[in-house]
Amino acid sequence: MALHSASSQHGFTANITITGETHEDDVTLTEIGDAAVERLRAQGARDVTLGRRNETGTAEDPGLTQAVKLNVDVRGRPQDLIQFQVFLSMRDRHDPRRRAVLHVVLSALPEQFPTVIGDFEQFLSTIRPEGAQ
Repeated sequence: MALHSASSQHGFTANITITGETHEDDVTLTEIGDAAVERLRAQGARDVTLGRRNETGTAEDPGLTQAVKLNVDVRGRPQDLIQFQVFLSMRDRHDPRRRAVLHVVLSALPEQFPTVIGDFEQFLSTIRPEGAQ
């Protein structure tokens, strides 16, 4: 997790989290994105709404972006958040049937979002498979 300390407002600091897992080829990025939205609901987020979703990347290393609006408790008060979720698929160079899928997520209050999205996009541009130029 990386915090954007300059953005702290109303008890919430915009942040980036990175997680990931491996998958076989038969699981689509859309299915992985749907599962991420369902996890938010299962973890107690309210009013979880999937917004715009776009396919990105290349045929060899596809990606998916999706915007999600949700409501969570921040210091005991309900607060709307926006998550910009990015799923980056990177094929195993030794076993092409397997791939790693990184989940890179920006979470921000609606009023923080415009000031942190540029930094997030810049950060995303630095992510690439080991050995890639």
